Amino acid sequence: MRRYSACIEWLFAEEGDSFADRIRRAHAGGLAAVEFCRWTDKDLVAIEVALKETSVVVTSLVAEPMIALTDAANRQAWLKGLGESVTVARRLGAPVLIAQAGDDLLSRSREEQRRALTETMKAGADILEGSGVRLGIEPLNIRIDHVGYFLDSTREGLDIVDDVARPEIGIVYDIYHSAVMDERTEDVLDGRLDRVFHVHVADHPGRNEPGSGGIDLAHRLNWIFANGYAGAVGLEYRPTRSGADAVRAAIASLGG
Repeated sequence: MRRYSACIEWLFAEEGDSFADRIRRAHAGGLAAVEFCRWTDKDLVAIEVALKETSVVVTSLVAEPMIALTDAANRQAWLKGLGESVTVARRLGAPVLIAQAGDDLLSRSREEQRRALTETMKAGADILEGSGVRLGIEPLNIRIDHVGYFLDSTREGLDIVDDVARPEIGIVYDIYHSAVMDERTEDVLDGRLDRVFHVHVADHPGRNEPGSGGIDLAHRLNWIFANGYAGAVGLEYRPTRSGADAVRAAIASLGG
């Protein structure tokens, strides 16, 4: 059975309520899992209370600080933050941390930046080893949402994972970003699905709810699951309609 994870940065958000209340609202709406981005700006104690109260699980959160890993000068600061992020992930029971590569630095060659990113991931794997937490680096589209980002190719992301060659390091595969970059899921993930630690979905245009646009999300997800993916699917979209019924409709459009 597929497990869908509500990104409560955007979903189940009601004005005036606390962030922890979004967990309760997701649970009331039938979701058993949530995820969010930064943890440093959240009330972790309140989140823990809501998780215990509802038995909702956290599938992923972002490894902080969000700084350019394409710059080797940032390595030590990021590794320190990674250690802290691992502690928080374990505290909340989240099995996956998400990392972003950062900007494409115009003053550096792509080769130098890729080397910096790869070496940082190798050092990060040492911190993650034995923790029960894995790290997925996330390719993003540079055509709409993340102009100037370094890692816009799923294939290159997987190549970096292969260069790191550690089981603690994989990718987050965001179908929306991949589709915006004109990638076909079957092409870019064929034979390499074991490196995918987490999946995100949203439709295009608008990065809105599944079913609102033209991406063949159900087809792509069917292929991913048929080929052995067993992780969660993060509903990381900007909703145009609020409420649990709208979330359930989005899930239904994905094949349930």
